[in-house]
Amino acid sequence: MQLASADYNRNRCLLHLNAIYCLQRVLGLSLDQFQLFPSFSFLFLLVSSPYNALLSLNPKRKVLFLLLFLNYWSIFVVLSIFCVLEKMTIAIEQPQIASKENVDEGFLVPDANAFGNTFRDYNAETERRKTVGEFYKTNHIHQTYDFVTEMREKYGKLDRTEMSIWESIELLNSFVDESDPDLDEPQIEHLLQTAEAIRKDYPDEDWLHLTGLIHDLGKVLLHSSFGELPQWAVVGDTFPVGCAYDESNVHFKYFKENTDYNNPKYNTKFGVYSEGCGLENVLMSWGHDDYMYLVAKENKTTLPSAALFIIRYHSFYPLHKHGAYQYLLNEEDKENLKWLHVFNKYDLYSKSKVRIDVEKVKPYYLSLIEKYFPAKLKW
Repeated sequence: MQLASADYNRNRCLLHLNAIYCLQRVLGLSLDQFQLFPSFSFLFLLVSSPYNALLSLNPKRKVLFLLLFLNYWSIFVVLSIFCVLEKMTIAIEQPQIASKENVDEGFLVPDANAFGNTFRDYNAETERRKTVGEFYKTNHIHQTYDFVTEMREKYGKLDRTEMSIWESIELLNSFVDESDPDLDEPQIEHLLQTAEAIRKDYPDEDWLHLTGLIHDLGKVLLHSSFGELPQWAVVGDTFPVGCAYDESNVHFKYFKENTDYNNPKYNTKFGVYSEGCGLENVLMSWGHDDYMYLVAKENKTTLPSAALFIIRYHSFYPLHKHGAYQYLLNEEDKENLKWLHVFNKYDLYSKSKVRIDVEKVKPYYLSLIEKYFPAKLKW
């Protein structure tokens, strides 16, 4: 009798273990994962051999047992579904890492600028900090609504000279942007770095390659043949004039010395503009951005509207970095802004000491210039 009882208990334990093993295999769980749900083992101990249990019960208790049995199996089904979903969630949250051989990483944002500091850090202790600070003080004091109106009227005539795009690039080779805390290289280096970085990641968007090359050509205003304008009237972050200055503008404190700051005509949110009027109808602080936009537009470039938007607003950091002045944008501006966000990564973060072989890439860019511009432009 004792031997029979021992055999019965042994067989029942084997049945329990086999049921638990089957559950683990069906759900595809490892032993470690299965241990996260100990209730499964408990349930199977209760329901894995109902036949043997029923034999020892009277009729009334058999009914109760069957009800309990069904209740436990409903719990089991719910927990099984939960377990499977949990497993699926883990798989989504832990994606496979592809090998470097199979991935084109594209343009990688560097950790530091040419001086070893973070980009656009106007408080970094560098040899250029004082120069940049003084630049923005002068810029913010003198860039008024009347000044911008005067400059647009004066330079919008495009009666200074005639030259090709490449000639204007070579003209910039002797200038360094005093407003830029990230770079002290001649401008031609930055233009080619930007264009080549874009070309690598967007090989089919040749208009964007050319936009990267020419976006700063308005800096020819620094040259004597263009009146040799001071740097505060040519470079630096741009901003709307004719309405209140947003506090996201770099060195905002200096605007308080601008005569427009206390002028009730210009110091309200909308100023002389209206909500959604479109940036085309907004005067921006005068500089190389607006000038090159006028040059490209009036010389009938065939570049798309997104390219002209990039050229005119690539220095408008309050908008594309901080999201300020959104209330002035129309629907076309919002669409073009998407391309400006793409472009900005290359404009800002391609500034480095890496040199580009000018003669090697020159034929490619000359072909793009011929495609989108006349041989000679009015400036």
